[in-house]
Amino acid sequence: MDEFNVCNLDYFPENILIDVLSYLTVRELVRVTRVCKRWKRLVRDQRLWRFVDLTAWKGMTPRILWILLRQYLGSGLRSLRLRGLLLSARGGTFLSEPWLKALSIKCPRLRKLYLLHADLRGLLICQVLPPSLQVLELHGCELPRGFFNQTLPTSPTCSKEQAEATSSAGAQQQGSDKKGKVLGSPSGISIERLVLNHVPSFTDQHLQSLTSWERLGRLELRDTFRVTANGLRNCAAKDGMHGVEGLSKLKFLEIGITGRQGYQLQMASLGLGAGWLGLEELSLGGKEVGPGLLCARRLKDLKHLCLWACTLSEMQVVRSCRMLRGLRRLEFLDVNFHPRQCPPVVDGEGVGEEEHNSEEVAGEDSSNNENKICDTSDTIPSLRRSLADLLPSCTVVFTNCSVLTNAE
Repeated sequence: MDEFNVCNLDYFPENILIDVLSYLTVRELVRVTRVCKRWKRLVRDQRLWRFVDLTAWKGMTPRILWILLRQYLGSGLRSLRLRGLLLSARGGTFLSEPWLKALSIKCPRLRKLYLLHADLRGLLICQVLPPSLQVLELHGCELPRGFFNQTLPTSPTCSKEQAEATSSAGAQQQGSDKKGKVLGSPSGISIERLVLNHVPSFTDQHLQSLTSWERLGRLELRDTFRVTANGLRNCAAKDGMHGVEGLSKLKFLEIGITGRQGYQLQMASLGLGAGWLGLEELSLGGKEVGPGLLCARRLKDLKHLCLWACTLSEMQVVRSCRMLRGLRRLEFLDVNFHPRQCPPVVDGEGVGEEEHNSEEVAGEDSSNNENKICDTSDTIPSLRRSLADLLPSCTVVFTNCSVLTNAE
């Protein structure tokens, strides 16, 4: 019986110990290797290194990155999150081409890369990133001018090693297997989802470079202040001389500007007015919602519309969604609605057919001749009924929405 009075972790099977170790952070896992040889061997198990988050590690340096890559990261890595030195007093180059090349070789199954406050101006093009990436998220990063291009710029600063690395990567992408299937996409970039959040250096030139990405299906632009309506209009998928041109594979687009209150900007969502062939999902937030709704009616293939972090009125939504007959899902997230206002009616003055129908759809009472604010609690239910009449096949979802109490 004395044998059962002592509880030792050595009695636990390795699968249970690995499950326990999975709750530790990366820094804690590295410290655990000092306990004993068995724990050191367990920490190296690739099941613990599938989703690695290094953003909370304070004092991260390139030297630590090399140690983690050589000793722990391997074929099991699927997602990697890194914090750069852009806002650090130390500064310096954080991600280097040799480290990224070693990462692509040792971690061939890496699918998602998240970079926070990283200075990427030392990398000429994004093809130095692992070719297995499908999702790339950049938050608060700095980009060089031709980062999203497919070829190296002709510059004297381009070294021979960078040219050889690019040529070898291109040779691998153009090769084919024994069955005759081409390995990788023709453009050499397999990224399907690109997220840019508060990247001030992202411009129309970067957006134009994305038109050559043949697998890009989701593009999220948040607080990208240098993207203009003309830039978005030029990249829109449209019929050309050689078929559909622009971002023809794009199915999901998100545009939102929530920062810099009062900052005068050209609304990029006005570029949606050119139409966008094949675009099925659209997400608009902040200052881009108003002009975006005016142009969304030209998106004939749109099926899913999400509006977030903005202020809208019932009539504004109804008028914009009237032309979106193919819409199947409409979401309102953190939206403030203006209170309903009963419109005035002048005796003896006729009402147009379109205005009359909109009043019937909105459920407004036109018997009163004076402007008055209707019950604020009836705004969202009235909007739901109006959208149900306009779009009977559409699912409407309200999340954290409210009605303004003080109307101007």
